[in-house]
Amino acid sequence: MLKVDKLNKTFKTDGGDVHAVRDVTFHAADGEMVAIIGASGSGKSTLLSLLGLLDSPDEGSIEMNGTQLAHLDSSGRTKYRSRQVGFVFQAFNLIPNLSAKENVKLALEFAEWPKEGRDARADEMLTMVGLGPDKAQRRPNKLSGGEQQRVAIARAFAAQPQLILADEPTGSLDKATGQKIVQLLREAANTLKTTVLVVTHDERVAKQADRRLEIDDGVLQEIA
Repeated sequence: MLKVDKLNKTFKTDGGDVHAVRDVTFHAADGEMVAIIGASGSGKSTLLSLLGLLDSPDEGSIEMNGTQLAHLDSSGRTKYRSRQVGFVFQAFNLIPNLSAKENVKLALEFAEWPKEGRDARADEMLTMVGLGPDKAQRRPNKLSGGEQQRVAIARAFAAQPQLILADEPTGSLDKATGQKIVQLLREAANTLKTTVLVVTHDERVAKQADRRLEIDDGVLQEIA
């Protein structure tokens, strides 16, 4: 379970302090998909960066299955990002000169997954998202946008992370393809018992989550 308590982040700018995240407190269970919605500049991306340990909070705690994360040292943060959290981005962020399968295997390498099991695990994850052997051998530029996002999901889940952070995962896809991607995230969360947080501005995407949270001017609250 993910537990976040009184998380705060302030940025100093020439125009004064910007309170990007203010006393954010929430939890998310294993296997649960939670949507975080909000307007541009509301604090969504900052919150995701904090949860992914890409940035450090000024105050507050982040706990994953009993382990405190917010103030890990550099080595601990790197290990967490490679083994315990998976990222899915709007822009896919696949490595262009690697095949779909090689992109997934690279995540397993970073997570120090046993070398002899990487091939089978990559095949398993690509099959889970509906990509067969033919698509697995293609480079990203030979795949559609929806297929590239499927590869990104397979990569994110490959090393059995405890948390998936999806930042506008349907933003560059058409409506029908986006719907399928959200369904894939839900199914993967339920099957693998991984907590999934989806940041989105699309209300249609948010409504498919188990719970919805809204952030406004850095303040997070649950939507009934």
